[in-house]
Amino acid sequence: MQTAKNILWLTLKELRSLRHDKMLIALLGFALTFSVYSQATGISTEVHHASVGIVDEDNTTLSRRIGSAFYPPYFNQPVLISADQIDPLMNSGQLMFVINIPRGFEADVIADRNPELQVNIDATAVLQADIGASYIQNIVNDEIDRFVTGSDQSSESVVDLIVRRAFNPNGDTSWFSSMTAIIDQITLLTIVLTGAALIREREHGTIEHLLVMPLTSFDIAVSKVCANGLVVLVAVMLSLWLVVENVLGVPIAGSRWLLLAGITLYLFFATAMGILLGTVSGSMAQFALLVLLTVLPLQMLSGAITPIESQPDWLQPITYFFPSRHFVSFAQSIVFRGAGLRDVWHEFFATVSLGMVCFLASLALFRRSISVRN
Repeated sequence: MQTAKNILWLTLKELRSLRHDKMLIALLGFALTFSVYSQATGISTEVHHASVGIVDEDNTTLSRRIGSAFYPPYFNQPVLISADQIDPLMNSGQLMFVINIPRGFEADVIADRNPELQVNIDATAVLQADIGASYIQNIVNDEIDRFVTGSDQSSESVVDLIVRRAFNPNGDTSWFSSMTAIIDQITLLTIVLTGAALIREREHGTIEHLLVMPLTSFDIAVSKVCANGLVVLVAVMLSLWLVVENVLGVPIAGSRWLLLAGITLYLFFATAMGILLGTVSGSMAQFALLVLLTVLPLQMLSGAITPIESQPDWLQPITYFFPSRHFVSFAQSIVFRGAGLRDVWHEFFATVSLGMVCFLASLALFRRSISVRN
């Protein structure tokens, strides 16, 4: 009972201390609002209003039909240019795609002589260039097919391919990117807030005041876990509701309470990692370097940026020991696939187990640092 009271009062002390740290509060607000929005909308793999130039050396009905087939939202209105303008306009970045329709193209199509059509691509934006090239190929082939057959009906195919997009029907990148941003910010902010709180007490001498009180290292460590975890949890709840659901329009298919329960379990690991890094760091500068060495691997190997299956074979088993991998797995399953507890309980268990190991390790180091000071 006394331990619970100590933890409660220390947690309130941590919250009051954080309230006066305007810089950390500003960082928390920025990271879970503007940063999430900008990451979700600023990074896109879809072709959106791509600039197109057309060199029409044939000037026939077919060439004009090809030129008129490009329109928003995938492409801007095509610009008619001459052949000598291709290099200057592409070098200056004004055009991403240039289609060169050679003289006699329509006649060769009618005569079934398999004519060639040149497409110049600015591949500095690799993903958009690759996807845009596929779009252009499909558009040109469709227009040629309509011209040859004289009908809008597509030619019959042996196979009728029906594509169904599950969980993200429109293929909107912002759905995936917004959750990736939330996950990354939870890891970074929780570790930074917890570790900074511990180092701040050490630098201000507050830790010495705590040591003369009837408190244990367990009380101090758990209070930091509770206070910083609670702050991040509330901020994440607001970010999910305000930014992800309302501003970006990302639907959460599963239970919000189950998602928040999973986030709480992951916060237990992240706060414990913050205590661990804050304990072994001698200063805030050392802590910042350790955060970079810790957070980046957690994010890169979590599966949020690249799928686990795309990583090297020898590395994939190692990622099972990263709670961030399990966090990404159950968060995406709940948000996009509507998974229930029966589907994600093993990921919950792995997150709790790895979080407990990290907490016990951080508690042991924290207790040792306190005994050295005594």
